[in-house]
Amino acid sequence: MKPTVYDCSFVELPKVEIREGNITALNGGVDLPFEIKRVFYTYDIPGGVTRGGHAHRNCHEFLVAASGSFEVVLDDGVNKRIVMLNRPYQGLHILPGIWSAEQEFSSGSICLALTSDVYDDDDYIRDYDEFLASRG
Repeated sequence: MKPTVYDCSFVELPKVEIREGNITALNGGVDLPFEIKRVFYTYDIPGGVTRGGHAHRNCHEFLVAASGSFEVVLDDGVNKRIVMLNRPYQGLHILPGIWSAEQEFSSGSICLALTSDVYDDDDYIRDYDEFLASRG
């Protein structure tokens, strides 16, 4: 059974609140449903720009609004769902086989991405028609 947009879930991350400021630490396989193999972040995104626009064949992604806010558009070929990320202690787990794109970035926003695999161009589906064909 292929995952749907409703299988992509929010995960509340551990938050330690101290007088000097809050901290959230992530442990792959403990706080996230996979071991972390790659971390990257996008920033200085011009207004009106959409990022992402792809699906993964095997890789899991976990997105966090480390600063600011943005929307994530999830698409399983039948259903679409738009979710807002705007808390640095909450992330979105995106399953393989789900098309996703980020949009509506606030000024100064930072999108932190943690993935289950190292970068592999062959794992990406960047053509929407190819994505729909992969969904059957």
